[in-house]
Amino acid sequence: MRPMEFEPPRCPNRHCEAHREPEPRFYRRVGSYQPRCRNEPIPRYECRTCGRGFSYQTFRMDYRDRRPHDNAPLFCALVSGTSLRQAARNLQLNCNSAQMKFRKLARHVAVLNRSLIAQLPPNPVLCFDEAESFEHRAITPVTIPVLVDDYTKLVIAIDVAAIRRVAKRGSPRRRRLECYEAVNGKRLDRGRNCVRRVLGRLQRLLAGATAVLVTDEKTSYGAECRRRFGDSLRHVTISSRLPRTRANPLFSVNLTEAMMRDNNSRLRRRSWCVSKRARMLQLQLALFSAYRNWHRPRTNFDPAERTPGAILGICPKLELNELVAWRQDWRRRSIHPASRNGHQTIAQWCA
Repeated sequence: MRPMEFEPPRCPNRHCEAHREPEPRFYRRVGSYQPRCRNEPIPRYECRTCGRGFSYQTFRMDYRDRRPHDNAPLFCALVSGTSLRQAARNLQLNCNSAQMKFRKLARHVAVLNRSLIAQLPPNPVLCFDEAESFEHRAITPVTIPVLVDDYTKLVIAIDVAAIRRVAKRGSPRRRRLECYEAVNGKRLDRGRNCVRRVLGRLQRLLAGATAVLVTDEKTSYGAECRRRFGDSLRHVTISSRLPRTRANPLFSVNLTEAMMRDNNSRLRRRSWCVSKRARMLQLQLALFSAYRNWHRPRTNFDPAERTPGAILGICPKLELNELVAWRQDWRRRSIHPASRNGHQTIAQWCA
């Protein structure tokens, strides 16, 4: 769609009446301007209700970007196993500029993931497991709980939290841990709270509906499931020592974790690509979740358009430039990424 053909779906001002319930022609055209980074002029508008001025670019994710054409290539590089510094070299970007773009893209798709996954199909079978990585060094590990739909491989929720290294008393690892804690203080273990956040997300999505959750035999999972879901959730435990083949009931989440380590350079152990902070790893995994859910096919044997989101009927396959097109600051009132003309919000599309 050309910018001059765009019609604003609502006023971007959250406090304006035309934001929640826009009337037809709630705006008027007030000319246009020519940006340096685009070939076509950008139309300007003014809200008749609150008098706020805005433009076509106000609704775009690349709002105020100097090089918007680099967003999709950077997204592609970061979910293809390329390090952030190497992606900056390939795109001829300053490393700090690439870092800022990465954070903006990740926050954008994190909101998009939560907005699109507003409900689950009836009676779903879900797989849950925790992967492990570390911040900067192996002595500061982090846990990565992953919740996946068993059939479609949709990544429903993913989180990152610091945990404390376990070491036997008197072992060399224990001595290194004690030396580290003597300098930096005792590392807090936030793994249980992280698991609770992911299961809390599942609880809100199910809203009392029935489901099956498959996990390994970690005892804390069963207690948390009974406390949160009662009899509405059937909890099935599987030994983590079983071969990780297609016959394994945890195959879906094991496959997702393997893809995570392949597609994200921040999960490569013993390399300088590993994340120095858990928050940056969480942002990277938000990029991966959007790529996995809305762009990549469920398996290599599926057609290109058969993504996890398309199988569930949430939205058709999205190209990377569509994923980074429309701003998602307004949650369900934001323009749907598959909307060509910008007229349909996520809530309208899903309804």
